[in-house]
Amino acid sequence: IKSGEISPVEVLTSYIDRIESIEPLVNAFITPMFENGLKKARESEQKIVNKEYSGPLHGIPIGLKDLFWTKDTLTTSGSFLENGFIPQENSTVADLIDDAGAYCLGKLHMTEFAFDGTSLNKHFGPAKNPWNLDHMAGGSSSGPGVVIASRQLPLAIGTDTGGSVRVPASLCGVTGVKPTFGLISRFGATPLSWSMDHVGPLARTVRDAAISLNALIRFDPKDPYSIISQVSDYTEGLDKGVKGLHIGIPRDFVWDIIDPEVELAFTSSMKQMEGLGATIEEIVIPDLGLINMAGSVVQTSEAATIHREHVLENGDYFDPVIRMRIETGMFIPAESYIHAQQIRMEHKLKLLQTFDNIDVLATPTTAIAAPKLDQERINISNQDVHIREALLRITRIFSTLGFPAISVPCGFTKNHLPIGLQFVARPLAEKLMLRVANGYQESTKWHTYSPDI
Repeated sequence: IKSGEISPVEVLTSYIDRIESIEPLVNAFITPMFENGLKKARESEQKIVNKEYSGPLHGIPIGLKDLFWTKDTLTTSGSFLENGFIPQENSTVADLIDDAGAYCLGKLHMTEFAFDGTSLNKHFGPAKNPWNLDHMAGGSSSGPGVVIASRQLPLAIGTDTGGSVRVPASLCGVTGVKPTFGLISRFGATPLSWSMDHVGPLARTVRDAAISLNALIRFDPKDPYSIISQVSDYTEGLDKGVKGLHIGIPRDFVWDIIDPEVELAFTSSMKQMEGLGATIEEIVIPDLGLINMAGSVVQTSEAATIHREHVLENGDYFDPVIRMRIETGMFIPAESYIHAQQIRMEHKLKLLQTFDNIDVLATPTTAIAAPKLDQERINISNQDVHIREALLRITRIFSTLGFPAISVPCGFTKNHLPIGLQFVARPLAEKLMLRVANGYQESTKWHTYSPDI
């Protein structure tokens, strides 16, 4: 685009052709924004003619999870209750995308009010995994995961409260980043849990995700949880490799419930990291299950507070599963909520101490690969486990504590379903985390494969 070899309008036309071909199969969009795209692409093209290049996102179409406000465009948050909501202002994320020279080409599928780790939605139907249309794409940022995997868009922005960026990234075989809590503004994004909601990008590669972070990470006084980053370029140092770095693997909890194929892919990825010069060591991180439970209490309590009126006045319009989860939060005592918050703070400090001896943590992203759309439970590690627990049990830990985490593809099951690898760093150590993830990714080919769709 910068050199004029291809125009932003040609880029747009190519992606629209792809969307029109693939979208009926996968159901990744709620509201396409093709007219907006054409207008923005023409503006981008004229700026190139005028030698007004905005940077690496100039003229790039992007998808937004349908809870980010977009001025004068329907924003449903995945629910019929919001099916008439037309925001009169942009979310900060939408504004930052515009500032970077990119534009929104569509509002993407999500589970209702982002309160589910599957890709099921009673109102809009399920988003389907491009690798096998009978399987889930993961959630709640279902559409973002699907459009990247199916090559309908090069970049998408989602949210992550318990794993909702990393789970679809893992199940769809793409890269998903959840930065440190507060680094990307949530202003104009429908909340689920004000103390756990994160915003993060999904892309094909770590490098693309890092480019997007350069545009998205800005202090925002409109978000009371917004924090300041001292980093100016998240792509800097991506190619330094992992030689000499220490990677910790939790000894407990993660392996209590794990699919053997996922465990095998993870073990292989750690051997790959050793071959690249990293030191792998098993570490003890106590009470990971307790952290998970605390996060569940906080998330459910805050979701119930946020959506209380919706449920009381329009309960019958909810997906029954989402309604039940919100109503459950109404019965959590204040004492339990406060205790859960105490657990979060205590274990955040303990985990910070762990990073005195390691550079990053590594885990599988999800305990299983993508389950079938109609699957509710799975027998794994000789235990009968609900699908949501299997998908979210590892990722929720780091949403609860606010640590940055990334998922990259690390293999496939025998049924050709992607498997995700998660790296976690201390707060505000995104550059190191991205460096490690990129070192692994560029030494493998998993991210280069695309579904036959």
